[in-house]
Amino acid sequence: MQFSEIITALAAAGIENPRFEAGVLQESFSSAALAEAVARRCTHYPLQYIVGEWDFYRETYEVTPDCLIPRADTETLVEAALRELSPKTRILDLCTGSGCVAISVVANSTDTTAVAVDLFAPTLALAARNARRNGVEERICFVQADVLQEPSAEFYKKVADGARFDAILSNPPYICDDVVPTLQAEVQHEPAAALRGGADGLDFYRSILNKWQCLLAEEGFFGFEIGYDQGEALRQLAAERGFSCTVLRDLGGCDRVALLRRQK
Repeated sequence: MQFSEIITALAAAGIENPRFEAGVLQESFSSAALAEAVARRCTHYPLQYIVGEWDFYRETYEVTPDCLIPRADTETLVEAALRELSPKTRILDLCTGSGCVAISVVANSTDTTAVAVDLFAPTLALAARNARRNGVEERICFVQADVLQEPSAEFYKKVADGARFDAILSNPPYICDDVVPTLQAEVQHEPAAALRGGADGLDFYRSILNKWQCLLAEEGFFGFEIGYDQGEALRQLAAERGFSCTVLRDLGGCDRVALLRRQK
């Protein structure tokens, strides 16, 4: 297919940025596979899954339907963590997905180590491959656990061992359950478990603050990605539990990250 033909096909299918995506597809596929890739994208199957990898922060990640697609908005969380962390710190990344938060933080800091947690074994395997791909596999431990439950005795034995974390980071599911079916077609292909945050979108924040804060060092902080309309809700959750809350905005001017610290 010619470049102009790809643009025309994508535009006719309602793809928002057909010229950019046409370039990505043309660079990613040989001529034999290109037409099939374009046809698949015209069904609104996500470009990132078709290509199989995506850039995030300063790294490149393998992406599959086992994980949420890394998005530029999440870089706000990585940048905030890098500003707040000191050298030789230890972080816990809950709901790690592709591993992009933990891996980019570790890859861009000095002697930082991480434990990355996800509920699903295939997702953890993907994150481990991404750690190897980005050269930080020796500094990250991947553990299967349910963030909606308290850390198990096995979890403590395996990775905590009495030592607390300097930061607990998370980009958890935070979309209200009844909103998920209304999201754009591309998002419907992403794992529902990575999107659904309960009736009000706050289930995972409550669980992390209630059940996992025992793993946070006294001077440590929580760093959460949040929805554009969840800043006030996070401030309230934080205040109820004795934490201060600073809300940071992304490049689009929307609330995107909440940093929580114990009040003194």
